[in-house]
Amino acid sequence: MIAAKPTKTNVGDPNYQITNNNAIDVHFGQRVRMRRTLLGISQEQVGETLNITFQQVQKYERGSNPVSSSRLWDIEQILDVPVAFFFENMSNDTMDHPPRKMKTSDAADVGDAPLDPMARRETLELVRAYYQITNAGVRKRITEMVKSVAASLPQA
Repeated sequence: MIAAKPTKTNVGDPNYQITNNNAIDVHFGQRVRMRRTLLGISQEQVGETLNITFQQVQKYERGSNPVSSSRLWDIEQILDVPVAFFFENMSNDTMDHPPRKMKTSDAADVGDAPLDPMARRETLELVRAYYQITNAGVRKRITEMVKSVAASLPQA
């Protein structure tokens, strides 16, 4: 099933945000992507393990398709984290917009929310590469160098 794209017709539909990119599904997907990337596992590998396509994994990570409880169990097993991991660090705004409240609330469009820098692929790859450096002294010097460079740049 293809998720509906926002149009003038369906954005006004009170059920649109309930079933398409709900804030909690988006948060869950960001946490899946973060953990998968930190472990160095591809979407293809997750898909093969779950017996689904990598496109379906992409939809989970974007929050386009909600995840069933049995699939949630499988994903937490593959990514070696407790189920609670996927719901940690959820913003108050996200917690205030679960599907059961969507018909009665004036929920903001999830797509308008700025992407958390900690959920960006660039950040995850940097952290993963950083921890592949086994020498703690070298890691400390790299951290100091990055902080120095950041402090020397003009603030936007």
